[in-house]
Amino acid sequence: MDSDPEAYQRKVEKIRESYEQRKAAADREKGLIVVFTGTGKGKSTAAFGMALRALQHGMKIAVVQYVKGAIETAETGAFARYGEQVEWHRMGEGFSWITQDPERDRQAADRAWALTQQLLAREDLGMVVLDEIIVSLRLKQLDPASVLAALASKREDLHVVLTGRGATEELIAAADLVTEMKMIKHPYRAGIRAQAGIEF
Repeated sequence: MDSDPEAYQRKVEKIRESYEQRKAAADREKGLIVVFTGTGKGKSTAAFGMALRALQHGMKIAVVQYVKGAIETAETGAFARYGEQVEWHRMGEGFSWITQDPERDRQAADRAWALTQQLLAREDLGMVVLDEIIVSLRLKQLDPASVLAALASKREDLHVVLTGRGATEELIAAADLVTEMKMIKHPYRAGIRAQAGIEF
């Protein structure tokens, strides 16, 4: 903490003024394209946190999980408590090092993308979460131009949240909000296995 109270007061007043100016300049609302990417843990978790906020505001949401296969995770059950306010579609066949079948993975991504396009056209949804779609793009299971075109033409008030490692510059440019998760430490590297409530 600053030892000079007057200098501290000037500093926080400057921060407050800057915040108030930005707040006053933000005079419109729109559905956002949100990207959570990077090598660190927490991308899907951040997306699901946004989904919980949307639910609390009365929105109906849909989640499409690319890549992730049949392994059950706690969020599926947690969101099921919201009943018809949530649609959850687990469409992946599992990570590529598990399936070891690129054609099968591509077909799963195609099915997920066909469903995604239907969801993006729905008037009743306030948010669509496309979990791990960025991995499918990085592995060339989906056509990036088609995904970017669908995002560009989405309904004005629809929020779309995309997660996964390796977001391209084009996707980052198309997004309104981008956060990169950076891995600094991970328990796997210390021989600690996946834990309930942390990984699943």
